[in-house]
Amino acid sequence: MRIQDLELMAREQDRETDRQSIQAEAESQRRQMLSNQTAWRKANLSCQLLIDNMEIDELLHGGDNQSMRHRKVTKESLVESSSNITESLMSISRMMAERVKQSEDSIGVLATSSRTVQETNEEFKNMTGTIHLGRKLILKYNRRELTDKLLIFLALALFLATVLYILKKRLFPFI
Repeated sequence: MRIQDLELMAREQDRETDRQSIQAEAESQRRQMLSNQTAWRKANLSCQLLIDNMEIDELLHGGDNQSMRHRKVTKESLVESSSNITESLMSISRMMAERVKQSEDSIGVLATSSRTVQETNEEFKNMTGTIHLGRKLILKYNRRELTDKLLIFLALALFLATVLYILKKRLFPFI
């Protein structure tokens, strides 16, 4: 079920690199699980085959006391080897569970960092809009400043022309 969660999380990712890394991890977990299942089945079959062969040998060679004791000892050793195999399979299962937990943690970190990157990207887009608006306002302000300077210059020129006209009329009325 956890492998399906990984695959679902991979499909939900926005960035292709995140999606591919999560899918690769899910595929790795699936391969490891199948490998463990195959090893467990082989070990089970070999133990069962060994037990069956020993029982057949016992039936074919008769059931004297020594063979019964030998059979008990063999069964005990088979039980012990079967228990050892079971312990190793449980150990493999625990290691696999730890790997899945590590994968979940790394996927959580990836998802968190993806959200952070997306939030940063959105903030960058907002800042870009604000910067463009500020640029437009500054350009508009510069145009108005140029217009104001031109109007002040024209007003000053008109004022000086008026002063000169008045002086000319007062000082040189005959011209």
